[in-house]
Amino acid sequence: MISIPFFKAEACGNDFLIVDAAHMGSDPADLSRRLCDRHLGIGADGVEWVTIEESGRIVAHLFNADGSEAEISGNGTRCVAAWAVETRGGSEVRVLTGAGEKECMLLRRNDMEFQFLVEMGHAEVIGQKTIQFPHGSSTGLAISTGNPHFVEFVDEFAPNWQARAAAIGQSREFPHGTNVELVRVRGRNKLEFRIFERGAGETQSSGTGSCASAIAAIHADKVVSPVEVQAPGGTQVVHWDGADALLLEGPARLICRGGFLV
Repeated sequence: MISIPFFKAEACGNDFLIVDAAHMGSDPADLSRRLCDRHLGIGADGVEWVTIEESGRIVAHLFNADGSEAEISGNGTRCVAAWAVETRGGSEVRVLTGAGEKECMLLRRNDMEFQFLVEMGHAEVIGQKTIQFPHGSSTGLAISTGNPHFVEFVDEFAPNWQARAAAIGQSREFPHGTNVELVRVRGRNKLEFRIFERGAGETQSSGTGSCASAIAAIHADKVVSPVEVQAPGGTQVVHWDGADALLLEGPARLICRGGFLV
């Protein structure tokens, strides 16, 4: 029997396992599914498989709960940064993701709770799309924050919003799938959103989803930066100048550590 060491962390209710990539084995997709299973495993939205380079930079490979590989999670990146500060010290963490290198700057810490400002890199407003799906259609903005997003503005969150978001995400317009955000404008600097993530389904929050929601609203002149983005799991703040300066401020918390028996 082998025990795979892990840390578990969460950022605005979006939970991740942080595991040394040396334990990935020959089928990391299957192992990630087992680890993330909330009944038969530890339970998480995804696994951040990490490697520390000689330079001190961390390489993070993200696998979703369904075993699919994703480019990046903003919340997952902060969880990796919290793990790095706890285990190695320091106040700045560089994390190489599938969407490029992200620099995480520790703003403050209280025991196992951390607050980071993360340089999220370049974002792109791809343009407006109208998505047809059974029993309806949706018009919104396609945005890339290193991973794909579709943002639709709504007045209210319908009781069955998850089914609508799932249908959008599975549209042939997105051959590789997409994350879907439904967004309510709550003020000139405030948004509320719900997210249905590619590979994980409904989650409590999303870092890149918060960025995409704010970018879409700024682009549509519905809000101005900085934007407070509220989700069921918590609040993050997005700073965007309309060009390259995309910054995300938010929390991360280390929950526990242990060993998964295989």
